[in-house]
Amino acid sequence: MSATDHSDPDLPTIKRPFRWHIVVFLAPAVIVYSAIMILPLIETLRLSLFNTVEGQSVFVGLGNFSTLFGDDRWAASFWNALKNNLIFFAIHMVVQNPIGVALAAMLSIPKLRFVSFYRTAIFLPTLLSFVIVGFIWKLILSPLWGVAPWMMDLVGLKALFSPWLGKPGSALIAVSLISVWQYVGIPMMLIYAALLNIPDEVIEAAECDGITGWSQFWKIKLPLILPAIGIISILTFVGNFNAFDLIYTVQGALAGPDGSTDILGTLLYRTFFGFQLQLGDRSMGATIATVMFLIILAGVSFYLFIIQRRMRRYQF
Repeated sequence: MSATDHSDPDLPTIKRPFRWHIVVFLAPAVIVYSAIMILPLIETLRLSLFNTVEGQSVFVGLGNFSTLFGDDRWAASFWNALKNNLIFFAIHMVVQNPIGVALAAMLSIPKLRFVSFYRTAIFLPTLLSFVIVGFIWKLILSPLWGVAPWMMDLVGLKALFSPWLGKPGSALIAVSLISVWQYVGIPMMLIYAALLNIPDEVIEAAECDGITGWSQFWKIKLPLILPAIGIISILTFVGNFNAFDLIYTVQGALAGPDGSTDILGTLLYRTFFGFQLQLGDRSMGATIATVMFLIILAGVSFYLFIIQRRMRRYQF
């Protein structure tokens, strides 16, 4: 039996000092995050349970939610915005993320020339202000002074041009594709990093088995980057259901034409702050914000507790 098997009760217990430096370094970040994120979120949730009656704030419980879902005017606006938000998200999932994966796969091809240039050029639009992006694309797609009709005429497709941003049937798709153009660099870079993180031993083993080229990507690399694709999907979900700025820049607060591009973010803006002759309603605005928070919370929880657990087996 060694001397370390039993501790000597007569020896004094060494008490570790409290690490105050951890608190000192974390305190500024915690204070700032609480001030700009946690406290406003709590106040929004509280405000959604109150309403203003004769100038006084009155607790109404779930009355505002009943109005949002039960009143014909409020319900029509909310369900239209939610439907458009789902379409906005679906376009990003179907168009943006697959393109990002394909671009990352091509950039990871060995001996590809000018990789740094391609990577920078594709990622550059994500650094631009949404005001600049929205204004530029409004000019490009304008039927009066835009360059889109002229460029389509060069390839013989001018007959297909249409004022897409001004037609209810195509406005949401056009704005969604503008957003895809701006942010496709983010999934591309995340997938590209995941591909570079695959161990060389795995690739060498696949090549020894005769698996090369695109077959190697589909059978070996794609399953290994599924966790990264899952992260990108949930980031796309959160970003799309928080979207506001690009649609506000391109289509305005009314999200026209005829509300065809109205999403939850623009509906929240008009409700809370008011617009033109419409007065702002803080309680109903907080109610819409609370519903947005619950939708995002449900989506993130579904990913964390169901999808992510099934994809852990692909992680190294």
